[in-house]
Amino acid sequence: MIRYPMLQEGTTIGVTAPSSGVRPDFHGMLKQAISRMEQDGFTVSTGDTAWTQHKAKSAPAKLRAEELNRMLQEERIGFVLPPWGGELLVEVLEHLDYDHIGEKWIMGYSDISLLLLAVTLKTGMATAHGTNLLDLRGRQIDPLTAKWREALTTPAGGSFEQSSSELHQIQWKDRPEGEESGLETEDEQVFNLTEPTVWRSVSGGDVGLKGRLLGGCIDVIRHLIGTPYGDLQAFREAHIPGEPILWYLENCEMNTTDLRRSLIQMKLAGWFENCSGLMFGRSAFNTPVDGYTAEDVYRDMAEDLGVPVLYDIDCGHQPPQLTLINGALAEVHFSAETGTGTVLQRYQ
Repeated sequence: MIRYPMLQEGTTIGVTAPSSGVRPDFHGMLKQAISRMEQDGFTVSTGDTAWTQHKAKSAPAKLRAEELNRMLQEERIGFVLPPWGGELLVEVLEHLDYDHIGEKWIMGYSDISLLLLAVTLKTGMATAHGTNLLDLRGRQIDPLTAKWREALTTPAGGSFEQSSSELHQIQWKDRPEGEESGLETEDEQVFNLTEPTVWRSVSGGDVGLKGRLLGGCIDVIRHLIGTPYGDLQAFREAHIPGEPILWYLENCEMNTTDLRRSLIQMKLAGWFENCSGLMFGRSAFNTPVDGYTAEDVYRDMAEDLGVPVLYDIDCGHQPPQLTLINGALAEVHFSAETGTGTVLQRYQ
């Protein structure tokens, strides 16, 4: 069985940076995001790591882990929401106290997806792959991003549905060079939603998928393979015996051959056994190598595994994105005619 936390209105949000913190020139954005959460009725407890950044991390690994452990265990904190992703969350995994994590949501993406998947695999508790705190600072939020709140307040035994976005972002308004770029001004909306969203399937036809959701940013979750924090087989046996997994994956910065190598590593490690399908998020990278494109990778994976493959879904570093719950039972329906999709998630 999967355990599903329940977000209580007015709870305390723990803001900690187990990966990258926020350097001083972006403190204005963090303050805006905290203020927005408080206006929405939450109390916010912000750790020291959220405000610091040095040599590709917010703080030394043990300090990041100590703060995260405290927030995961502290009863008054009902939701842990990092400011954003980063690079070196992998350093904290060995220092976390998985046996004493309270039943509360953890949400984020990018490097945070490494934490999410490790916690779900180690504990059987659902985690939420979705927006980060900094992206919630705007006065208005697009309809898909706003679904995070419904996702986290759906009770165990319940369900919620999301539909693909109408428009998505291909570059940030001010600083397109990195994931942690953005504006310090109080925009109506944080995202620069300019491009029509079109989901696609390798087969070119309609697709229906069903399975337990697991996934994240391939760049980082691949590093769980062969570690005590990526024991997928033990998770299967303990929490979802005999059930197929529906993988959602996104590429932050790998070229296509590195992407293919990473997926083959996952396959050889047994991660795609009893897999009902793959769903790939949009990516600004996927740089072709010698004519080998991302679409070639997706076709090769569909052929290797004999399962349907969707791509360019709302997931990852080109917002907005679905809130996808690790461990939830999902039903996905894709229409090739319209290029749209729906994702129904059941907390059972």
